[in-house]
Amino acid sequence: MRDYSRRVLLGLGLGAAAAGVAGCGGAKSGPGGRGPAKPRGGAQADAPVVKPIGDGSTADTGPQPHQPPAPVPLQPGETPPQFVVFSWDGAGEVGNGLFPRFLKVAKDHGAAMTFFLSGLYLLPESKRDLYRPPGNPVGASDIGYLSDEHIRATLTHVRQAWLDGHEVGTHFNGHFCAGSGSVAHWSPEDWQSEIDQAVSFVTNWRTNTGFTDLEPLPFDYGKELVGARTPCLLGQDNLLPTARKLGWRYDASSPGGEQRWPGKREGLWDLPLQSMPFPGHSFEVLSMDYNILANQSVNTTRGVPGNYPAWRTQATAAYLGGFRRAYETNRAPLFIGNHFEEWNGGIYMDAVEEALKSISDKRDVRLVSFRQFVDWLDVQDQRLLAKLGALAPGQEPAGGWRTYLTLG
Repeated sequence: MRDYSRRVLLGLGLGAAAAGVAGCGGAKSGPGGRGPAKPRGGAQADAPVVKPIGDGSTADTGPQPHQPPAPVPLQPGETPPQFVVFSWDGAGEVGNGLFPRFLKVAKDHGAAMTFFLSGLYLLPESKRDLYRPPGNPVGASDIGYLSDEHIRATLTHVRQAWLDGHEVGTHFNGHFCAGSGSVAHWSPEDWQSEIDQAVSFVTNWRTNTGFTDLEPLPFDYGKELVGARTPCLLGQDNLLPTARKLGWRYDASSPGGEQRWPGKREGLWDLPLQSMPFPGHSFEVLSMDYNILANQSVNTTRGVPGNYPAWRTQATAAYLGGFRRAYETNRAPLFIGNHFEEWNGGIYMDAVEEALKSISDKRDVRLVSFRQFVDWLDVQDQRLLAKLGALAPGQEPAGGWRTYLTLG
């Protein structure tokens, strides 16, 4: 299991600053909420042509199944969709059943998600010497290596996630958040090394594990990988030049943002976790399970069980409050970050599931991956995006959307 007791609170502390601790979706819609999804290019999702890559750890199986139709530009005066992105840091299955649980939740409610896979989760501990983390000893990691059983389960669920239409990004490898070897101090060259190693662990798991009875991951990771989230939301400034060089399209590592329409940094879409209303408090909380946890139980993964029902209700209300503020005003996308962890009795998993179910059938809502969201952004009229970006959190468009988004 991962040791989150060693995490920093994103360098922003508790109390008033704790905000920084650390199409139409429906029950019968495909990912992205635009009706039953179909494989792009007319390929049959159940009969792909498998072209092994490298040692056969991955394979080119053609267009990804269950993708929404190609995005179209928002028309002047048209009400923008309400995008919501649920994302998962690490994306390892450690025997608690949370990965398959949320694959089912997503399928039941027409949601696409982003899974930021930690490359180290596909490397056996017996092969830890293959990992050379920048600024840290060979084989070091601030998260645990998975057992062979859990590596197998992670491979199975990552494979299924992609076939279900979800995105596979990266959460890099060793999750270093403190000390001289923290990712906060890494250079662009350090990030290049870390990325190269993460990709290597994903694309060579068959060689590294010796497993011969599992099917390959059904994608070319070199093409699939277009975005990331850094450990503890640290180190983005030096990551971006490397990410741009690699042709990535977005980064989700900003250390806290507002509920506004995003812009670009160094050529990549900057998609931060966001401050959202925190019921019962005058300050806001970052839109991630760990940050709600840190405010409720003072940075421990086990609080007082008697508080769990109230904390679950509060966490759910925070997610729904963030959703309503955007949905009823500026329609800024909502980005929610999660971990497959049972902190405080699993209440944050229950809260995010309840929130997803509650918003999935609302008009104009699109539950998409980050990749699908930037697909939409990239085809939009920049003048309309600029007008959307000018709206502050909770600010309604003057005169309504028909008036506000009319180009003169």
